[in-house]
Amino acid sequence: MADSREDFETIRQIHTVLVLHFVDGIKQNDIAAALNLSASKVNRLIAQGRKLGMLRIAVESPFQALVDIEKQLIEIARLAGAIVTPTVAGSPESTLQQVGRAAANQLLETLRDGDVIAITGGKAISALAENLQPERAFDVTVVPLTGGVQGKHYTDVNHLATRLAERLGGSSMLLHAPLFAESREQRDLLLEMASVREIFDLARKAAIALVGIGSIQTPGSSYYDLRPGLDPDREKLAASGAVGEFLAHLIRDDGTLADYPPNDRLVALAPSELGRCRTVMGVASGAEKVGPIRAALRGNYLKSLVVDEETANAVLNNAGSLRNVA
Repeated sequence: MADSREDFETIRQIHTVLVLHFVDGIKQNDIAAALNLSASKVNRLIAQGRKLGMLRIAVESPFQALVDIEKQLIEIARLAGAIVTPTVAGSPESTLQQVGRAAANQLLETLRDGDVIAITGGKAISALAENLQPERAFDVTVVPLTGGVQGKHYTDVNHLATRLAERLGGSSMLLHAPLFAESREQRDLLLEMASVREIFDLARKAAIALVGIGSIQTPGSSYYDLRPGLDPDREKLAASGAVGEFLAHLIRDDGTLADYPPNDRLVALAPSELGRCRTVMGVASGAEKVGPIRAALRGNYLKSLVVDEETANAVLNNAGSLRNVA
């Protein structure tokens, strides 16, 4: 049995390669091209799988319970894909880093030269960027999905876009605009600026959108880091029905935008504008993210989800429908 923290990513990659080769009948060179791996690494992964006893009549994984949860998420939420990592007991930060590693590996498996990657800020997206270990450089462009908030590395989306591009060997385009304008009129003027409009036009048709899913529970919510120095208006929050944050917009349990005044001042794409992206990958972990994840799923905003086991089980538990019928 593999150690859940150290070997999860290797075992998952071996499992993927074994299924593609022995179940789907795909040649090793084609697997290498599809997963952005070298042919020699695919061969080594198959050899490792044999050595670990994973190759029998059927392809099995020591993390089969996680695979089963992934299948439930895909079926119930009608996602294109899901990855569930082990939860590190008593260590939310280690769990977040493991989710970040899984998301980073999934990005590398789906990335193609020429792709545009659009990203939000957030601790989960920061963990993804820091855990990227590509085997080659990618000719990609990274752009923000929102304006930025300076002060912390995970709220400065320009910093994260630059870091992600550096890790991948690509380039970034920065958005020189605040996340919150002072008024709706100022927001509209900023959105009409050529430099802002160009980046958001790219983000709308990005091949891959990497998005955090935020909690509004206090203390510890990153949403309030986006508005430093301002205390939440709890009465207006309660009246709005907001349960979480997505692209800096507060959203209700059914995924619709909350009637909360700061939403009208956001320099950001609306969640519904991600529909043209080939992949919209949500990345999150922690009990406080359960409600926000459900809301994002019910809003039909995600096409894939990377999450830890405890959070995934809580999302599925008594969740009812996780997709809107509209």
